[in-house]
Amino acid sequence: MQLEQLEQLAKELGLIIYDEELVRENDNLIYRIYLKKENAALSLKDCEEFSKMLSPLLDLDEPSKEKYFLEVSSAGLERKLSKARHFIYSINELVKITDVNNDKYEGKLINADESQIQIEYGKEILTFKLADIKKAKTYINWK
Repeated sequence: MQLEQLEQLAKELGLIIYDEELVRENDNLIYRIYLKKENAALSLKDCEEFSKMLSPLLDLDEPSKEKYFLEVSSAGLERKLSKARHFIYSINELVKITDVNNDKYEGKLINADESQIQIEYGKEILTFKLADIKKAKTYINWK
């Protein structure tokens, strides 16, 4: 099943496909889909509804010829950012960035597109090309 088809299905339920992966863990093949909900908390019921709608479609267009397990879950509050869409979906969230020089920055993600991001870093606005980001993740300030 193509990512565009997954995104359309998710959109019907007011959800966003944050990411997907096909991984092998302990001799099991797992097709994982991570969901996000715009401007609202994702519930277990959201994941369940998406999974129920997706299962019959996967019977027709499986992600693998091998036996696999389907897992549908929240992308989480604190999550890694590695693709342009991850940054785009995380605008207005707090982020930790490590650049290719191993310099570290924490700030609010205020803008993102397919090639770069901007964060509020203290009183400054910093711009990073995605290619210059070694590691990034969202975080929650629990204070």
